[in-house]
Amino acid sequence: MDEQTAPPGYYGTRDVARALNTSPGAVRNLVYRGRLARAGGTERHPWYRVEDVAALLAERRTRAAA
Repeated sequence: MDEQTAPPGYYGTRDVARALNTSPGAVRNLVYRGRLARAGGTERHPWYRVEDVAALLAERRTRAAA
């Protein structure tokens, strides 16, 4: 199963990168630093919860507005 077939409510790495306007490498770095948690998938094609990505995006927007 690849990231293109993430179930509803989940994003693949590329989807997260697009949502956060960053690169897939930066998404992996967020996971490494504990800012974003994997929620399923495989080691090569993890999934992330849409809610977690939305919360991270909201936090970034709040910081940018401050």
